[in-house]
Amino acid sequence: MEAVSNDLVVLHATDPATVFLSVSARMADVSVADVEAALFERRTMHRTLAMRRTLFVVTSELAPAVEHSSSTKVASTERKRLEQFLVDSDIADPTRWLAHATGEVLAVLDDHPDGLTARALTKAVPRLATRIVMGAGTSNPVEAGVTSRLLGQLAVEGRIIRGRPTGDWTTRQYRWHRRDRWWPDGRDPSAVELDESGAAARLLEHWLDRFGPATLTDMKWWTGWTMTKTRHALADIDVVEVGLDGDLSGETGFVLRVDEEPVSKPDPWAALLPSLDPTPMGWKQRGWFLGDHGGPLYDRSGNIGPTVWVDGRIVGGWSQRPDGELVTELLEPVGAEHRALIGAEAERVAAFVGDVVVRPSFPTPLQRQLSAGEG
Repeated sequence: MEAVSNDLVVLHATDPATVFLSVSARMADVSVADVEAALFERRTMHRTLAMRRTLFVVTSELAPAVEHSSSTKVASTERKRLEQFLVDSDIADPTRWLAHATGEVLAVLDDHPDGLTARALTKAVPRLATRIVMGAGTSNPVEAGVTSRLLGQLAVEGRIIRGRPTGDWTTRQYRWHRRDRWWPDGRDPSAVELDESGAAARLLEHWLDRFGPATLTDMKWWTGWTMTKTRHALADIDVVEVGLDGDLSGETGFVLRVDEEPVSKPDPWAALLPSLDPTPMGWKQRGWFLGDHGGPLYDRSGNIGPTVWVDGRIVGGWSQRPDGELVTELLEPVGAEHRALIGAEAERVAAFVGDVVVRPSFPTPLQRQLSAGEG
């Protein structure tokens, strides 16, 4: 599990099922319990908010680069936003209010080593029942409880951490723990001396090792950094410029200097990747593997649904019916050999999922169609 996660740099975790299905797509004979063991028993992988304000699963090995390059900045931005929400909700001293709330949450969690759900924390900490207004002064202000915002803030600041889900592996609600009590050996993997620029260079180098060649546009988009920060990180690693072809003809790509040599062509292969899988979400410029299939496979915000791949390109999508049946639809013709490979992968995914029906958080046109039985 840890090796697969590192090979993808991080695993998208906005949709909890993605973590498990992304690993399963790349490992033979892996089970849900195997992934859970890495997350909740060995605790060598954990969820963290980082690049593009997105929730990822990262290994202990890469956590320092991810969190020091990205999470710290996200935490600062999100705290300012939360403080403004509190001011707009008639809390005159948001800094003091947040300090009290933080202390109360940590004190309660200190008495519950097995963690508490958000609902249980709200019951135990009356301050969390506070209602806040988000979007004050706009045409569509929203009032909501502060619990979700506060717990997310404490998590990205490294105070608390998401533990086991409250239901099965597709559940989006977690038990919360004090982060300083989470790791068996008591050592937080991100508690190392690593400044932002060093962390950024390390993360970008690792990403280019896996996803290069890539353009500056790709790097800036994937990291969520400014172009200035992206350029500085790139200047700190040993890269070479390369020409790109196909849809990116005429653009400049970058690869690590040690990655210049051509690679041999692999045997024919197929894969069924889940929604938000790190591979199709790895680049901003996607035409070279996506073709003209973006319409049915992405939602309006750029989130990809479940996809069918052969030999490095997307050729279709897949979903589950409400009764759990796994179905695929090809958006372009493929040969008999690839059809057989796709069928075998579909059987493997169905066996991994078992009786669970995975419902993507961001439905896409083709996924909706297949789920409704229209494919």
